[in-house]
Amino acid sequence: MSLTEMSLSDVVKRQYEFKLRAFLGVFISMVGVHLISLLFSLGGVSSSGTSSSTGISIDVSYYSADIIVIFTMVWIFITGILITTKSVRYDDFTFVANRLSSNLANVLFLLTASAIGGAAAVLVGFLLKVIVFFVSDSQYSTGNSLMGAPAEFFIAVTAAILYMILFASLGYLTGMIVQVNKIFVFLLPALFVGFAVYLGISNVKLAKAIFDFIFAESSLLLFAVKALVLSALFFAGSMFISNRMEVRK
Repeated sequence: MSLTEMSLSDVVKRQYEFKLRAFLGVFISMVGVHLISLLFSLGGVSSSGTSSSTGISIDVSYYSADIIVIFTMVWIFITGILITTKSVRYDDFTFVANRLSSNLANVLFLLTASAIGGAAAVLVGFLLKVIVFFVSDSQYSTGNSLMGAPAEFFIAVTAAILYMILFASLGYLTGMIVQVNKIFVFLLPALFVGFAVYLGISNVKLAKAIFDFIFAESSLLLFAVKALVLSALFFAGSMFISNRMEVRK
């Protein structure tokens, strides 16, 4: 019997470090996701043009990192689900651990992945602008640069990280629900699609209000509060479900 009593923080730290090493492939897949989304973004999100009777024509193309951020949100959502799988949970109990330490280590890992994924998505967005500038035959271009607008860069990175945290917590909650009963693999998508269709058909104003509440907040501070509160609720719900599951379930 060991005479050394490990604290909760020590256990969480060891599990967290183990997850960083064990899930290195997650960050490699993130690079692949960013490359794919970068290719999709090279075509631009929209374009317009005009011409005059004098033979002058102007074509305007709009480029945005939105596709890159969306792809990254899908990546972190799937990562949140994968970390709840049975094999991962069983690995946790090779340590001197309990459900609380396991969940806290998972949350720390997802927060780390969210920070890396969100910051990387914004940087890839700037890389998109650089590639378009040198590859295209454009004569003029507008937009904020990485070095010329540090405030905008900070806001973009912060907002992207908050989105990643929100979707990571939602994925974690989804994964825990699926672990309770595999029927939710089919039931949850059906409920989501059904609810979305219902809102789109019968209550467009409510659907717009929900969308604006999460995605159309103009204040970074208010958005941070909303995202962090929702994420905390999702993580808390995941822990509650996890504590009610059987040890080897």
